[in-house]
Amino acid sequence: MKTITVGVPKEIKNSEHRVAITPSGVKEFKKYGHRFLIESNAGLESGFTNADYAEQGAEIINNAEDVWKNSEMIIKVKEPQPSEYKYLRPELLLFTYLHLAAEFELAQELINSKVNSIAYETVELPDGSLPLLTPMSEIAGKMSVQIGASLLEHHHGGRGLLPGGVPGVDPADIVIIGAGTVGINAAKIAYGMGANVTVLNRGLKKLRYISDIFNDNVRTLVANEDNIYRCVTNADLVIGAVLNAGAKAPKLITEDMVKNMRKGAVIVDVAIDQGGITETMDRTTTHDNPYYEKFGVLHYAVPNIPGAVPRTSTVALTNATLPYAIELANKGFNDAVKQSEALYLGANTVNGNIVSEPVADALNVEYTELSLLVGME
Repeated sequence: MKTITVGVPKEIKNSEHRVAITPSGVKEFKKYGHRFLIESNAGLESGFTNADYAEQGAEIINNAEDVWKNSEMIIKVKEPQPSEYKYLRPELLLFTYLHLAAEFELAQELINSKVNSIAYETVELPDGSLPLLTPMSEIAGKMSVQIGASLLEHHHGGRGLLPGGVPGVDPADIVIIGAGTVGINAAKIAYGMGANVTVLNRGLKKLRYISDIFNDNVRTLVANEDNIYRCVTNADLVIGAVLNAGAKAPKLITEDMVKNMRKGAVIVDVAIDQGGITETMDRTTTHDNPYYEKFGVLHYAVPNIPGAVPRTSTVALTNATLPYAIELANKGFNDAVKQSEALYLGANTVNGNIVSEPVADALNVEYTELSLLVGME
């Protein structure tokens, strides 16, 4: 087994406080003899010090450039930012969240630099589950409702509602569009708050599951245009929780719906990292300035929601990504994707080519079958 140098730079996306690996994760890498570089203070906002990493065998590097330049494999949390594009180079292996369907400029940079990239969000198991997206979706789903509840407070411009109400006062109406991991976790929090909760989804299987786990106390509807219109325009809080792996999110909440919503209502579009399901979400926001008002409705469009709870998120992310990261380091990119269907599906760019069909379709660029590039028969 060949050993390589693995690097973790500090995240620089606005208010992104997560780090790609915990000190115990470094310890697992070191068991296989890999050299591990981490930028100084990369884990500090997640509660991990330089000393914590050094104790497990990591080398603490004072600047990002030296981490990128001296690493054969880079592990990150979020996609490279424009100031990091200069570090991209041929044969570098990049393992991180990419969400390229909504990032045309980044996709072009990865193509032009011939980086081999695997996106956490498109690593897929045979049952269709997304093991590296799931933990962050769980966190984002739970946070979406507490964020929405805060924005409903009057001082933010919301309707001045307590989600669960009190005896003699109606609870808020919370509508969740999508019944995947985000939607289910959002429903748990909304139901726990005592709100009136409605979940919409295209398929009946997940709606039946939700009815079962909530003992029919959460209303479920098929996500057709009429039901979405009726629910959204009567909602106090709407959670956008739709995911098509690797592809752009469909626009299910139209401008007309938003215009007819209750004044002071809130939309938290968790799907914004894939373009969002809301027509009036015409830009992303940041944790520093997380929402804006349009047609009297508050729009929350932060694409890295879990970054606000970095300790929980970093540990949860490392739990999920570590086995795959070690497999990539131990086997190298070609052998790893040939031997793992999940990693094969996770590949987004290889040697100047887009190798994820949903990403290629979303960006309207040429798709290349990965098997042709890695010598699969």
